[in-house]
Amino acid sequence: MERIYNAKRCPIENRLPYTKYLLAGEVMHWWSNMKMMLEDSREPITWELFKKKFYAEYFPNSVKYTKEVEFLQLMQGDMSVSEYAEKFKHLGRFQTLKMAEDWQCRKFENGLRGDLKLMVAPLSIKEFPALVEKARVMDKLKVEVEAQ
Repeated sequence: MERIYNAKRCPIENRLPYTKYLLAGEVMHWWSNMKMMLEDSREPITWELFKKKFYAEYFPNSVKYTKEVEFLQLMQGDMSVSEYAEKFKHLGRFQTLKMAEDWQCRKFENGLRGDLKLMVAPLSIKEFPALVEKARVMDKLKVEVEAQ
């Protein structure tokens, strides 16, 4: 939602009314109850407060921390390089520390299966898309060579 609001240059004061209009199902019921509690406490209901309450309800810290640990422990295992790269990017969003691209490459590389790591690590690739592509190519070549 925020990406859309930012792209459309939606003023902050319009974001909450637009978002409330789009709520449906369980989230709409949650917001009705939350709004009553906030009004009872006479706390001003702002876009920032809505986001804070929404994230606390639907994306609690315990979930974020679990995802971060999953990212830090991620290994390719029996996933294809493409599946591993997608999971790596998905879980990487939960990383709380700023991730430089060269660190991201080392983390990805270290999670590759041993046979691929041996082929890719000596290349010292420091750009993530190039590293993923090289790992895909090496994996494909390995399969082709083994089939001969």
